[in-house]
Amino acid sequence: MGSEHLAVEVEAAKIGEDEVEEPVSPTGQYFNSSALCVCILGVFESDVPIDDSQTFPLLDTLFLPINPRFSSIMVKDSHGVQQWRRVKVNLADHVKVPVFPAGLSTLTYDELVQDYVSKIATDRLPESRPLWELHIIKYPTSHGEGKVMFKLHHALGDGYSLMSALFSCVKRADDPSLPLTFPGKTAGAGFCAGGPGLVSLGMNTVRDFVWGLAKSTFVEDEVSPIRSGMEGVESRQIEMSFVTFSLDDVRRVKARIGGTVNDIICGIIFHGTQLYMQSVGCGSKSAQATALVLLNTRVIDNYKNPKDMTKPDAESPWGNQFGFIHISVPTRNGLYKDDPLKIISKVKRLIKRKKSSLGVFLTGQLLETMRRFRGPEVTAQYIHSTLKNTSMTISNLIGPNEKMSLADHPVRSFHFMVVGVPQSLTITMVSYMGKLKVAMGTEKGFIDSKLLTTCMEKAFKRIYEAALEEKP
Repeated sequence: MGSEHLAVEVEAAKIGEDEVEEPVSPTGQYFNSSALCVCILGVFESDVPIDDSQTFPLLDTLFLPINPRFSSIMVKDSHGVQQWRRVKVNLADHVKVPVFPAGLSTLTYDELVQDYVSKIATDRLPESRPLWELHIIKYPTSHGEGKVMFKLHHALGDGYSLMSALFSCVKRADDPSLPLTFPGKTAGAGFCAGGPGLVSLGMNTVRDFVWGLAKSTFVEDEVSPIRSGMEGVESRQIEMSFVTFSLDDVRRVKARIGGTVNDIICGIIFHGTQLYMQSVGCGSKSAQATALVLLNTRVIDNYKNPKDMTKPDAESPWGNQFGFIHISVPTRNGLYKDDPLKIISKVKRLIKRKKSSLGVFLTGQLLETMRRFRGPEVTAQYIHSTLKNTSMTISNLIGPNEKMSLADHPVRSFHFMVVGVPQSLTITMVSYMGKLKVAMGTEKGFIDSKLLTTCMEKAFKRIYEAALEEKP
């Protein structure tokens, strides 16, 4: 953690407990530890050149008041317990505006911005100030005329909480007086939906809990074209690549073969991963790979006002409330070799069975027990192993149906990415204006991001065409 972290602890020891705002949640402690430092990048691509003249006033009046954690640092009290402590925020420390040479081509700016994002993704946020930054890139790229990028530490909250905060800062581009609307929840029914029998519930729970325990301790995915297995992979630079699908097309596939939108997208990602591993070769099409699929455990259908989320009786409290399920990526041989729809069917069955289980909640109890008896650092190391031993993480969020505007800048596209994860491949998805944008964070120099993008596009085309041939 370095001398800076120690200095914060020393300073905290000098203050009284009555000056501390609130305890840091267990998950917040895990995500900001010696084992893990996980952040979320929220990126808005602008339709117009960036005018940053109002940045400081807007942050001061709009962003900081959303939640006290945006004005707090993590400290340890006299009992060694981590707390959020309110501090005076110097906005100049948090706003970064990189300077590149003027008059270059769009392609060159694409490369410069890619290198810049790759670097800041792995930089650790200073713990002597609140755990967020705003990066304003005032150069045109193939994605927009400029971009505004929030880097938010995962200790502040989960993707749902942080996206609620960011979406509260934007307005509808067509009519700011009207609220943004969002598509229905895409993840499908919650855990134990459908009321599985007690025997089935028990068997699924035991199986999932034991398998998750094994994957977090001694069962490790083999090295493959999507998993380098290198120690410290979370500190290596990443490349970002994207593929965009029409939500209407995804729904057409869903209408033909059933399941949820989330099932369809996971199937597309798994098939794209198969095609990539086959293209790279070296016998990798039969390599065993496991994905961690993150699921929001809140029973809600839409975003809530972030200020309401901080109230004691909030329907959906602010914080980190999610679970993850292990899904084995079907290998591209035998049954799944020539029929991509069978991959979707396999994914549907796997996710349905995983949700018909209390394995996620038992794992949560295990982490809490571990924290109480062995401390948050040991628990964080356990979570690090859970991530490191698998091949990729998949998470998704919903975005607005309508075009949004950030400080009078119409937003052309939006995406988010989770960084600092000890894996070679992280995949995120977010809907916006009828499109689903899939962002892939890949280990730089190990995964061919262009080839992976091509394989994802090919996978969607194959699944879409095969689905249209099916009877609804």
